[in-house]
Amino acid sequence: MIPAVKKTAELPSLIVAALASFACTAVSLAQQADWPAPGATSGNSHYSSLAQINRSNAASLKESWRFDTGEAGGLETTPLVIDGVLYGLTPSKKVFAIDAATGRQIWKFDSGVKAPSASRGLNWWTSGKENRLLVGIANFLYAIDPATGKPIASFGTDGRIDLRENLGRPPESQSVSLNSPGVVYKDLIIVGSSLPESIPAPPGDIRAYDVRTGALRWSFHTIPHPGEPGYQTWSPDSWKTSGAANNWAGMALDAERGIVYVPTGSAVPDFYGAGRLGDDLYANTLLALDATTGKLLWHFQGVHHDIWDRDFPAPPILLTVRRNGKAIPAVAQTTKQGILFVFDRVSGKPIFPIEERPVLASDIPGEVAAKTQPYPSVPEAFAPQTVTEANLTNRTPAAHAWAVERLRQVRSDGPYVPLSVGKDTLVTPSFEGGAEWGGPASDPSTGVVYINANNYASLGMLISSASDLPGRATYLSQCSVCHGDHRQGEPPAFPSLNAVGKRLTAAQISDTIHHGKGRMPPFPIEGRQLNDLLSYLETTESSLEKPPSEQQGETSSAEKSQQKPDGQYTITGYRRFLDPDGYPATATPWGSLNAIDLNTGKYLWKLPLGQYPELAAQGLPDTGSENYGGPIVTAGGLLFIAATNFDHKIRAFDKTTGKLLWESTMPFAGNATPVTYMVHGKQYIAIAAGGSSMNPRGPTGGVYIAFALP
Repeated sequence: MIPAVKKTAELPSLIVAALASFACTAVSLAQQADWPAPGATSGNSHYSSLAQINRSNAASLKESWRFDTGEAGGLETTPLVIDGVLYGLTPSKKVFAIDAATGRQIWKFDSGVKAPSASRGLNWWTSGKENRLLVGIANFLYAIDPATGKPIASFGTDGRIDLRENLGRPPESQSVSLNSPGVVYKDLIIVGSSLPESIPAPPGDIRAYDVRTGALRWSFHTIPHPGEPGYQTWSPDSWKTSGAANNWAGMALDAERGIVYVPTGSAVPDFYGAGRLGDDLYANTLLALDATTGKLLWHFQGVHHDIWDRDFPAPPILLTVRRNGKAIPAVAQTTKQGILFVFDRVSGKPIFPIEERPVLASDIPGEVAAKTQPYPSVPEAFAPQTVTEANLTNRTPAAHAWAVERLRQVRSDGPYVPLSVGKDTLVTPSFEGGAEWGGPASDPSTGVVYINANNYASLGMLISSASDLPGRATYLSQCSVCHGDHRQGEPPAFPSLNAVGKRLTAAQISDTIHHGKGRMPPFPIEGRQLNDLLSYLETTESSLEKPPSEQQGETSSAEKSQQKPDGQYTITGYRRFLDPDGYPATATPWGSLNAIDLNTGKYLWKLPLGQYPELAAQGLPDTGSENYGGPIVTAGGLLFIAATNFDHKIRAFDKTTGKLLWESTMPFAGNATPVTYMVHGKQYIAIAAGGSSMNPRGPTGGVYIAFALP
């Protein structure tokens, strides 16, 4: 700590001024040495001004410490580092503090709340005299004293608020969780929510709470109520019956201007919109809201009437770009569909022209697809937009021949092709992106943005969700999206539920339904509807072939409600376009890292990201791979990223050229965004390495690892 500088007769004024200047500089450096927000800054720059680790010495990085949470299940957390203490979460969402220089545990907080889905981070608030950690655990938002690890009783009720409340629907029947951190503005914590992707689902209101008391300060309805702007873009009763249009990926904040930028996802149900006809504002929309009041300042809808689950998948990033000699404060938003939208963050005016292009109509009864969808003129897409025979896999001649034959059996007419009944449609990029929740990074001095992407395709087909078999209609509307129309799943990403009753008890299945697990959110399915679903899961596959009239039992009222127009069709499951050996059937690279100069919209470089170790051993090292988690950049000229599913590596690249400078293999995949910070004059790179629910082929754990120079 730097002592206060005192003027005395013995100290010449010049020395006093010099010492005062040194003190201010040291305090500034101490602030820069932290990682105080999930994206480093409230604008999600993912940037650090630290340069002790740089291009000249990155190759010498070694593991410095390792903190094992003692849990499995995976990690997606970006920790915070403040004043030499690292704050993170375990796979089961226990909150902890450790010494950021040694990995020694200081405290751990166990809420006792069952929350098996991954958390991507937490928030820090300070008034200068008082500090608080704000963290989502299942449907609760906690305020924790970072000195003791104990909830602050004056916040909400005994240190927490219930996010199921204040949504205009009965709290006890809502399924809400907070898996991505919000943003802190003055004395507010602004949050979104993670919600089910099928009916019933709560509305995705954006809400701001008082950080001291937990009182609700404002709400923004992403599904507009009567009389609110955007209401006319929905069916009249959608605000009562539809749900989601939620911010599950995180936000960005322009603290100087008091603007919060909120990307939203699709409305439910994801793939059939007869019950929400219209463009569906403010689903799939980048919102610019007054952070003090929640008032809408401007908006941009990236997908009209989404029927492809094309959520905005990551927080936007704030940066400055130069166009025609002018410095423009900008906001850039990545997408699952592999295109990048860039706007003047004050006016909402596109930095590069955006045009509405005609797209295909839907042939599904009751569905009315949007006539056009928006495309930016530049930059070019960072993930493939179409699949033809020319860009199928060449891993082996047999794999290529299989892919050609399979491609001829499906619809492959480019982006925004509405799904059909009875025939698969190729969706590219896949339902997982393109970009995902890790988000991009940017060097504020250059206007260059760095984006990692998935480059494979998915298959989608619709079926009728109406059924007279007790439990099947509920299964089709709630479960089939992931587990398939006949419970077949798509292992290992989505396990089969055939004979699940022989592996798990009814109580265990009910517990998973109510609390979620991995990628699966909790569902408020109770009573007769739950009993019918459990009974259906115990039936044999052969019984599904019987005509409905031969099935025993009556259709429950809950199932009948699912047979209304907004529940008549559902997708047969999230299925990937894979070859017979389980690798993507499209051409490599299957994952990429991209550097785009947003002053010009041109690419500086693009390279494969990730390997399959077994293919690398066969002489195919540059395939790229599925990846989750984002990059960070530093003043030392480096870009650090883990993210890759199968090789368990963290890497350092030269941010100017893309040259690989260093890599290290970890015990688990680092499906998270790393951080960098300085303690006692030493710079560290730290990453949560535990794999995740997005990485079902690999082992999962819960380890935090830090690297530093020897």
